[in-house]
Amino acid sequence: MDKKIYFAGSIRGGRVDADLYKRLIAYLQRTNIVLTEHVGSSKLNLMEQGRSKDALIYDRDTAWLRECDIVVAECTCPSLGVGYELAYAEKLGKPCHIFYDKSKTQLSAMLTGDPYFQIHPYESEEEIYDILIEILKTK
Repeated sequence: MDKKIYFAGSIRGGRVDADLYKRLIAYLQRTNIVLTEHVGSSKLNLMEQGRSKDALIYDRDTAWLRECDIVVAECTCPSLGVGYELAYAEKLGKPCHIFYDKSKTQLSAMLTGDPYFQIHPYESEEEIYDILIEILKTK
Protein backbone atom coordinates (compact mmCIF):
# COMPACT_ATOMS: atom_id res chain seq x y z
CA MET A 1 0.00 0.00 0.00
CA ASP A 2 1.33 3.40 -0.96
CA LYS A 3 1.75 5.76 1.96
CA LYS A 4 1.54 9.50 1.59
CA ILE A 5 4.78 10.84 3.00
CA TYR A 6 5.51 14.40 4.02
CA PHE A 7 9.27 14.74 3.64
CA ALA A 8 10.66 17.67 5.62
CA GLY A 9 14.11 19.16 5.08
CA SER A 10 15.70 22.56 5.35
CA ILE A 11 14.93 25.03 2.58
CA ARG A 12 15.52 28.60 3.75
CA GLY A 13 17.60 27.36 6.71
CA GLY A 14 20.24 26.09 4.30
CA ARG A 15 20.49 23.73 1.35
CA VAL A 16 23.71 21.92 2.27
CA ASP A 17 21.86 18.56 2.37
CA ALA A 18 19.67 19.07 -0.74
CA ASP A 19 21.36 16.22 -2.64
CA LEU A 20 20.70 13.86 0.27
CA TYR A 21 17.04 14.96 0.35
CA LYS A 22 16.79 14.26 -3.39
CA ARG A 23 18.15 10.72 -2.97
CA LEU A 24 15.91 9.98 0.02
CA ILE A 25 12.83 11.29 -1.78
CA ALA A 26 13.64 9.19 -4.87
CA TYR A 27 14.00 6.13 -2.64
CA LEU A 28 10.68 6.81 -0.89
CA GLN A 29 8.92 7.39 -4.22
CA ARG A 30 9.73 3.86 -5.38
CA THR A 31 6.80 2.53 -3.33
CA ASN A 32 5.10 5.59 -1.85
CA ILE A 33 3.77 9.04 -2.66
CA VAL A 34 5.99 11.92 -1.49
CA LEU A 35 3.82 15.01 -1.24
CA THR A 36 6.81 17.33 -0.84
CA GLU A 37 9.16 16.12 -3.58
CA HIS A 38 10.19 19.75 -4.27
CA VAL A 39 12.28 19.70 -1.07
CA GLY A 40 14.92 17.72 -2.96
CA SER A 41 15.02 20.07 -5.95
CA SER A 42 18.19 22.03 -6.65
CA LYS A 43 16.09 24.70 -8.37
CA LEU A 44 14.22 26.07 -5.34
CA ASN A 45 14.01 29.85 -5.13
CA LEU A 46 15.45 30.70 -1.72
CA MET A 47 14.87 34.42 -1.93
CA GLU A 48 12.38 36.02 0.42
CA GLN A 49 8.98 35.47 -1.13
CA GLY A 50 6.83 38.04 0.63
CA ARG A 51 3.83 37.47 2.85
CA SER A 52 1.30 36.62 0.14
CA LYS A 53 3.51 33.94 -1.45
CA ASP A 54 4.51 32.68 2.00
CA ALA A 55 0.83 32.39 2.96
CA LEU A 56 0.27 30.16 -0.09
CA ILE A 57 3.24 27.99 0.92
CA TYR A 58 1.89 27.74 4.48
CA ASP A 59 -1.60 26.78 3.25
CA ARG A 60 -0.21 24.18 0.84
CA ASP A 61 2.21 22.63 3.31
CA THR A 62 -0.27 22.44 6.19
CA ALA A 63 -2.79 20.83 3.82
CA TRP A 64 -0.17 18.23 2.92
CA LEU A 65 0.55 17.65 6.62
CA ARG A 66 -3.16 17.00 7.21
CA GLU A 67 -3.23 14.63 4.21
CA CYS A 68 -0.08 12.63 4.88
CA ASP A 69 0.19 9.26 6.61
CA ILE A 70 3.70 9.81 7.97
CA VAL A 71 6.31 12.54 8.32
CA VAL A 72 9.96 11.84 7.54
CA ALA A 73 12.25 14.72 8.51
CA GLU A 74 15.96 15.03 7.83
CA CYS A 75 17.14 17.47 10.50
CA THR A 76 20.92 17.62 10.22
CA CYS A 77 20.66 21.22 8.97
CA PRO A 78 18.63 23.16 11.57
CA SER A 79 15.47 24.76 10.21
CA LEU A 80 12.75 26.76 11.92
CA GLY A 81 10.29 25.62 9.27
CA VAL A 82 11.00 21.92 9.81
CA GLY A 83 10.64 22.39 13.57
CA TYR A 84 7.26 24.03 12.98
CA GLU A 85 6.18 21.25 10.61
CA LEU A 86 7.09 18.61 13.20
CA ALA A 87 5.10 20.37 15.93
CA TYR A 88 2.15 20.75 13.57
CA ALA A 89 2.32 17.06 12.65
CA GLU A 90 2.49 16.07 16.32
CA LYS A 91 -0.65 18.12 17.02
CA LEU A 92 -2.37 16.19 14.20
CA GLY A 93 -1.17 12.85 15.59
CA LYS A 94 0.90 12.00 12.51
CA PRO A 95 3.79 9.54 13.00
CA CYS A 96 7.05 11.53 12.87
CA HIS A 97 10.46 10.07 12.14
CA ILE A 98 13.43 12.39 12.56
CA PHE A 99 16.81 11.58 11.02
CA TYR A 100 20.06 13.42 11.67
CA ASP A 101 23.75 12.81 11.11
CA LYS A 102 25.07 12.58 14.66
CA SER A 103 28.63 13.33 13.51
CA LYS A 104 27.52 16.75 12.18
CA THR A 105 24.94 18.09 14.62
CA GLN A 106 22.99 17.70 17.83
CA LEU A 107 19.22 17.94 17.73
CA SER A 108 17.34 20.49 19.75
CA ALA A 109 16.20 19.31 23.18
CA MET A 110 12.68 20.28 22.05
CA LEU A 111 12.85 17.32 19.66
CA THR A 112 14.93 14.82 21.63
CA GLY A 113 13.06 15.58 24.84
CA ASP A 114 9.64 14.96 23.28
CA PRO A 115 8.79 11.25 23.54
CA TYR A 116 6.33 11.59 20.65
CA PHE A 117 9.07 11.76 18.02
CA GLN A 118 10.92 8.72 16.72
CA ILE A 119 14.54 9.87 16.57
CA HIS A 120 16.99 8.09 14.25
CA PRO A 121 20.62 9.23 14.53
CA TYR A 122 22.85 7.92 11.76
CA GLU A 123 26.47 8.01 10.66
CA SER A 124 26.09 6.90 7.04
CA GLU A 125 23.41 7.40 4.42
CA GLU A 126 23.02 3.62 4.06
CA GLU A 127 21.75 3.44 7.65
CA ILE A 128 18.83 5.70 6.73
CA TYR A 129 17.56 3.29 4.08
CA ASP A 130 17.64 0.33 6.49
CA ILE A 131 15.57 2.30 9.00
CA LEU A 132 13.13 3.50 6.30
CA ILE A 133 12.53 -0.11 5.24
CA GLU A 134 11.44 -0.95 8.78
CA ILE A 135 9.31 2.19 9.18
CA LEU A 136 7.47 1.67 5.91
CA LYS A 137 6.68 -1.99 6.69
CA THR A 138 4.39 -0.88 9.52
CA LYS A 139 1.16 1.03 9.25
